[in-house]
Amino acid sequence: MVIVQMERKHVSQVAELEKLCFADPWSEKSIASELENGLACWLVAAEGDAVAGYVGSQTVMGESDMMNLAVHPDFRRQGIGEALVNGLIDALGQRGSSSLTLEVRASNLPAQKLYQKLGFVQVGRRPNYYYHPKEDGLILRKEWVL
Repeated sequence: MVIVQMERKHVSQVAELEKLCFADPWSEKSIASELENGLACWLVAAEGDAVAGYVGSQTVMGESDMMNLAVHPDFRRQGIGEALVNGLIDALGQRGSSSLTLEVRASNLPAQKLYQKLGFVQVGRRPNYYYHPKEDGLILRKEWVL
């Protein structure tokens, strides 16, 4: 398993993972457009030609926001999510970012546990942030020194 920058060849698999993992998935077109977005950084966990997971972010003025993180159900509980987030933090640091913010469902305890392990702290709450089902989003943030 290797963590690499998302390329056009990965887009269709990332879009399929979006559909598999999220109630409101990004379209393949939206994911592909991130390849042309200078603010975006998307990584995939690749096992040969297969995409086992991905993470995407956007950065403005040195502050990054994680847009998406997903791992295929067949590859969960193997450290791939952790590797993707750590890879993203490294890549963002190299691009001059000094923080990463994200939202996570209030009920998603496994994800919260992962983020806490990686040094994220809760800095806020967005009421009714998620749909299908409607749920609050916890705002988590991690900062680092360049």
